[in-house]
Amino acid sequence: MPEPKLPGGPTQDEIMAISLLKLGLRTSDTVLEIGCGTGKVSAAIAKQAKKVYAVDRRPEAMPVAAETARQAGVSTIEFVCMDAVEFLKKDHVFDCAFLGGTKNLAEILPLLAKKVKRTIVINAVMVSTLERAVSTLKELGLFIEVVHVQISRSSDIAGSIMFRPIDPVYIIVARGAACS
Repeated sequence: MPEPKLPGGPTQDEIMAISLLKLGLRTSDTVLEIGCGTGKVSAAIAKQAKKVYAVDRRPEAMPVAAETARQAGVSTIEFVCMDAVEFLKKDHVFDCAFLGGTKNLAEILPLLAKKVKRTIVINAVMVSTLERAVSTLKELGLFIEVVHVQISRSSDIAGSIMFRPIDPVYIIVARGAACS
């Protein structure tokens, strides 16, 4: 079955694997995903963590994400159709957070940092997003590293194979600042 389509997604499997590794998930974790889109990352996180809050401001993303979770057989995801800034005003604290959506990043990161105990991972495809995220995280004293990932997949050509590149992704890693 083909993956559902929404602008900006879904996250490629290889990128997701590295992002989840960087999150350092534990089975007792409560995790926030901002910009859940198709729900692919939320479903993968839910298989490793206790609870996932998956937030996306686009109403059209909610049924797609819910169906992805259903097909993955996970039921520990709470999907929320809301602006991330408004969601972060709620009284929640998370062990980890993943950001696939990067709208209002400079406004989201200071709020998010106070809500995350351990790890924040951001996936970015635009250099401007990379710069904004890194500079904001450095100002907050939370920046750890950026991993630049370029994936290519094999493709048949003239009886042989070639590699077709997939757009590069910057995986930005930071620590949370919330008290335990």
